[in-house]
Amino acid sequence: MASPNFKRMLASRKLKLGHSVFEFNSPGLGQIIAAADVDFIFMDMEHSGFGIADVKRAITGFRAGLLPVMVRPPSNAYHHIARVLDVGADGIVMPMVGSAEEAAHIVQCMKYPPMGQRGVALNIAHDRYVPGDTKKGLADANRRTGFAALIETEAGIRNIDAIAATKGLDCLWIGHFDLSCSLGIPGEFDHPDFKKASARVKRAARKHNKALGRLAGTQAETIALHKQGYDLMCYSGDLWVYQQALIAGIDEIRAKCKA
Repeated sequence: MASPNFKRMLASRKLKLGHSVFEFNSPGLGQIIAAADVDFIFMDMEHSGFGIADVKRAITGFRAGLLPVMVRPPSNAYHHIARVLDVGADGIVMPMVGSAEEAAHIVQCMKYPPMGQRGVALNIAHDRYVPGDTKKGLADANRRTGFAALIETEAGIRNIDAIAATKGLDCLWIGHFDLSCSLGIPGEFDHPDFKKASARVKRAARKHNKALGRLAGTQAETIALHKQGYDLMCYSGDLWVYQQALIAGIDEIRAKCKA
């Protein structure tokens, strides 16, 4: 049984709840996350220690939970994009997209001809090692793979309408920490300049019928952002959920076991 079509999922404006993976790579992680009724997994290579072999191993486990996987590669270099897709990622979350030209370059790296220039290798991990017709395989892959652009710089905000109009782009995702730093207001998410920039991204997403994404650290933040119009929400991440639960448990035990 195949994972849900990720590109089709992005096309829906219904709430899509994901969970990020920055640290853990257990074979059972996908099924554990799937049991929580999560819709997709976001796996990070930009800020984690994961290499391409780690990503391939993890995706194999995530497929056991029938979860689509979007991966954030470390750069927009062709080999970073193509290899992530070749080992089975259903989509790319690309950091620091600042122009329509960058967005178009990423689409070219992601898509097989005639939509792009991705090098062809079939009957490998991305198509589950199933042999078949070449034309159908290329077309299926192009229909299946999704592209989310992280908007996290002043340039990205300045060029947001042109970026959003890029053919092959499915989602505008606000990278809130980097964006706040680029605007000169690190971590000030209630600052008028940050709110103004976020509103521009939201308008562009709605104008061009793109999903609107963001990562949120708490349940309350996730709910609040969804009410503001975000439909692709990544709720927290593996290490933070584990750490917060552990801290809460240990604190309670120590408090109740004081002599």
